[in-house]
Amino acid sequence: MRALAQKLRRTEAAEIAEAALVMPVVFMFLLGIIWFGRAFNIYSTITQAAQQGAIVAARPTCATCGSTFAFDTTVATAVTSVMQASSLDPTRIKSGITQPGCTASSNIQICRQVILNSTTTGSPPQACTAGTQSQICGVTVSFQYPFQFYLPFTSLNLSEIVLNAQGQSRMEN
Repeated sequence: MRALAQKLRRTEAAEIAEAALVMPVVFMFLLGIIWFGRAFNIYSTITQAAQQGAIVAARPTCATCGSTFAFDTTVATAVTSVMQASSLDPTRIKSGITQPGCTASSNIQICRQVILNSTTTGSPPQACTAGTQSQICGVTVSFQYPFQFYLPFTSLNLSEIVLNAQGQSRMEN
């Protein structure tokens, strides 16, 4: 009976030591999953905000805007509304380089009359030319939003990544 009791004590101590080694690693994985999930949620939200901004920018008029329709301000309002609905701070939108032929409002870049089905992936966006049937003309809205990881004891702790959001919509007539 004594031998069995001593054997059980030794295995209990080994299990506690193993748990003490494994639990911090499991906790770090759990934190990583949570923070990468949050980053994906923010990316999804800002992409939706850019898409809503592009839809607003593609409209030729606004029924609820009154007689003065400030396009860029209305687009920025649409973007900030989507972000505020998801509890994101729209004042954290970073200013990027404004492409030639594009305008910016509240650090949100708005490019009108650009080719949406372009085969070249270069910057700046290519302008539409009148009379070309194969081109799909539209609007792109893009901006950048920072995200900061909180993963203690890792190289990612307090590191900031910049998430890029872009939305596009065909021009409405």
